[in-house]
Amino acid sequence: MYPELVTIGDFTIHTYGFMIMLGAIAGYFYVSTVAKRELGIAPEKIQTLAILVIVAAFVGGKFFFYLEKPDYYFHPISNMFKGLRTGFVFYGSLLFVIPVTVWYFRKQKWPVWSLMDRMAIAGCIIHLFGRMGCFFAGCCHGLPTESVFGITFTDPESQAEPLNTALHPTQLYEVAWISTTLVILWMFKRYKRFEGRLFLVYIVLYAIGRSVIEIFRGDIRRGFIIEGVLSHSQFISLLIIAGAVGTYYYLRKTKKA
Repeated sequence: MYPELVTIGDFTIHTYGFMIMLGAIAGYFYVSTVAKRELGIAPEKIQTLAILVIVAAFVGGKFFFYLEKPDYYFHPISNMFKGLRTGFVFYGSLLFVIPVTVWYFRKQKWPVWSLMDRMAIAGCIIHLFGRMGCFFAGCCHGLPTESVFGITFTDPESQAEPLNTALHPTQLYEVAWISTTLVILWMFKRYKRFEGRLFLVYIVLYAIGRSVIEIFRGDIRRGFIIEGVLSHSQFISLLIIAGAVGTYYYLRKTKKA
């Protein structure tokens, strides 16, 4: 574990936050470049979009994080302001970012589905960096394992004795899956049949991969719809897959018509 990248006096750059920042910058430059080149959208308009996405991702990620332990964070409400820089849930960020993004596209009278396709690729880029940040921070880890994939997480700043227990590096599993998804999207981009296809493929592929990786997750904060069988994230994944598949066939049918 390398949770702290640089510390100068009382100022610390946390590795997780630094990786998120790198991902956000890379995602922004991708969207701004293709939006200007392919759709003629001015970069300053994408800057506004970036701010909206960051705010929505922060609020959604924190809100879902609070829902994992509502008795603590909402009683008293002041507990919500403890540790604001840590503790986020990706699905919370995703489910808040999507409607905000669609709203902004409609407000600007931009082609919604075409831009959502480009946002899907940017989302993969940002998420890749984010999960690498999770790996360095040691969060979102997996269950103990004796397989060749096991990694022992140790904090160089901790004075406690290391547990010396190998865990599934679920963060890296997710990095591998998101990378695979990004390659698939890039291939599909060349053979796009209708606007919105890339975005729907993205969220379906991610939901499938996330559901499988959840089986190996070992962080105790996760809640379950059915204890030990169906986690909250897996339940959300099922809803996302159902909604995306339905939308996919609707858009394809509309395109044919």
